[in-house]
Amino acid sequence: MSFSARTKEKAKTLDSRLKTSGMTEWLLRIDSAACYVSRQLSDRKRIMMTTRLITTLSFSAVALVLGLPDLVWGTDDSITHVDLTQSAIGYFALGIFVLAYALVMAEEFTHLRKSKPVMLAAGIIWAMVAWSYPGNDSHAVEHALRHNILEYAELMLFLLAAMTYINAMEERLVFESLRSWLVRKGFTYRQLFWLTGVLAFFISPVADNLTTALLMCAVVMAVGADNPRFVSLSCINIVVAANAGGAFSPFGDITTLMVWQKGIVDFFTFFVLFVPSVVNYVVPAALMHFAVPQVSPPPSDEIVRMKRGAHVIMLLFFFTICTAVSFHNFLHLPPMVGMMTGLAYLKFFGFYLQRTHSRYAAPGTWSEKRAQETLGDMIPFEIYQHVARAEWDTLLFFYGVVLCVGGLGFLGYLAVVAQVMYIDWGPTFANAMVGILSAIVDNIPVMFAVLTMNPDMSQGQWLLVTLTAGVGGSMLSIGSAAGVALMGQARGQYTFFSHLRWAPAIALGYAASILTHMWINSSQF
Repeated sequence: MSFSARTKEKAKTLDSRLKTSGMTEWLLRIDSAACYVSRQLSDRKRIMMTTRLITTLSFSAVALVLGLPDLVWGTDDSITHVDLTQSAIGYFALGIFVLAYALVMAEEFTHLRKSKPVMLAAGIIWAMVAWSYPGNDSHAVEHALRHNILEYAELMLFLLAAMTYINAMEERLVFESLRSWLVRKGFTYRQLFWLTGVLAFFISPVADNLTTALLMCAVVMAVGADNPRFVSLSCINIVVAANAGGAFSPFGDITTLMVWQKGIVDFFTFFVLFVPSVVNYVVPAALMHFAVPQVSPPPSDEIVRMKRGAHVIMLLFFFTICTAVSFHNFLHLPPMVGMMTGLAYLKFFGFYLQRTHSRYAAPGTWSEKRAQETLGDMIPFEIYQHVARAEWDTLLFFYGVVLCVGGLGFLGYLAVVAQVMYIDWGPTFANAMVGILSAIVDNIPVMFAVLTMNPDMSQGQWLLVTLTAGVGGSMLSIGSAAGVALMGQARGQYTFFSHLRWAPAIALGYAASILTHMWINSSQF
């Protein structure tokens, strides 16, 4: 085929694409204008002008029709969702979610792990949406579902790396060493009340509030198991402190992590919530102080020494956090990539510990069996045996919640809620109510719903909802993972009603923290 024949063939193909894309009329108008201009120019200039125009239009047309289809046919974000809030499928999906969450709230009585009902509900909701969506627009449903799965995957991998480090430090007896040190010091109950609370407040921004609460509760149970009043008050204090400490750090709670990964609040901006978080903890702790017995527990001489490599693992965890922050702030990559890179640090160090273990044993005492018992396994899945069910149950619960809330949002329910809360009520009152709702339901679905609604708010309001979602769960023992875990760890001594007795003091701290934030961070609003 000759060059002219090939050119004509390509021209026909391009012309057919332009007709189907509705651009023919636009190009004809440009061509008419070009003809008028060319008639006003000399022959040489006319040839040059026409050549440049044809070249420009050719590249533009090819780019628009072939290279940039989103500009012609619309991007995925332009998909119009149909409001199904008043339909049978909408009511059915809402009922499924309510039933599933009723089972989650009854976990303490049914002993049914909370991840099971929400995972089942997520599958049912999205299956019904895909089956009955108007026009059988499977592309719109698939796009929305993939978006929710991507958000969950980033958070899940981030948390998986963090949990692995925490469990590695637990296996190296870092936390047990701290517990035995506190027990040996012979503090009074009141001193231990404040010490465990302050430690929980400052450890939770790094180690997450659940792990921190379990560690501090182990200290309380070790020294005060014979004093139920001390155990009850200390557990309440630990829950409030752990939740408050997690509110001013992107690593302290899943809700703060979601806000950071969404890119709404910068990493260092979270720390303006430090003073409001301190107020949230100190106010109820000061009121409970006088109810703590002023006596000393029986002495103990237990000594727990950390295993080899414990200090290096703590240092590697710090470097991992720095890597995640640097990847996000300077390279604009998801923090999850930095955390998984940091997990590789730990994998290599675990390999080093295994290969060099025999060098540190006394001559003639080393054996393969003893090495395995002493060294342990650093990274493989066995490291999760201490808290495997609780941790993986939380991650899978988070999967179910993200997909359930995403499905309800796709049906239009979150738009209705956003209209009522952030338009009719106003952002300040709405964000305060988010904290109260977090105490009843759970802060993960509540915060994910707010992020999905994405209301138009100032930085100060986003910080406010981050604060309230983080600390609001402290008002009830079932309002946070830390509270639920301690009810099991201190069963019979720390209960729902023992926590409820101090709910007014905790609510006072909650209100004081909101007012403090609005006062000292007024420039953020």
